[in-house]
Amino acid sequence: MLEGLKARLDQLLRESGRSDPRAYAAGLREAVLEARLGIAAMGDALTATDRELEVERTQLAAAERRGRLAAAVPDVETVQIAERYALRHRERVGVLERKLVVQRDELALAERELTEMTAEARRATAGNPSESIAAAWRDLETAGGSRPDEDQRMQAEADRQQRERAIEAQLAYLKKKMGR
Repeated sequence: MLEGLKARLDQLLRESGRSDPRAYAAGLREAVLEARLGIAAMGDALTATDRELEVERTQLAAAERRGRLAAAVPDVETVQIAERYALRHRERVGVLERKLVVQRDELALAERELTEMTAEARRATAGNPSESIAAAWRDLETAGGSRPDEDQRMQAEADRQQRERAIEAQLAYLKKKMGR
């Protein structure tokens, strides 16, 4: 999981210089979401390994107890079988303990990388607002739209102000009518 995430992030970083900043930021956000899901899966795997280790430790204790009981009763064959099972469980406990350490280290590494990716995503989205606005206008023009000229913008602003004044007048009338 971690390797795939690193490869995706590397690809995003390589393409960041030649692609649209908004596409880069969107890619980073997507990578952050994938990383969060991956970290949750890693946490689940860590919990499962921890449970498996506890079961194995219980089985080791049972095998050792059986070996002691068999030694108390002079039964050589049962003692040998109990020792074999105890050895098998002891080895399995050792493997699971090492696996748990590796999973914890990997989870810590993934969490650090997620923190870095989140910070990078915030920086990418925070960028210069005028760049974002210019990119949005380029997208609109590409889709067949056009930018309003200065006269159209001034007319739209005047219309907006006129609507706001009408709303305020209506509100004042209603307040007066209700006696407030």
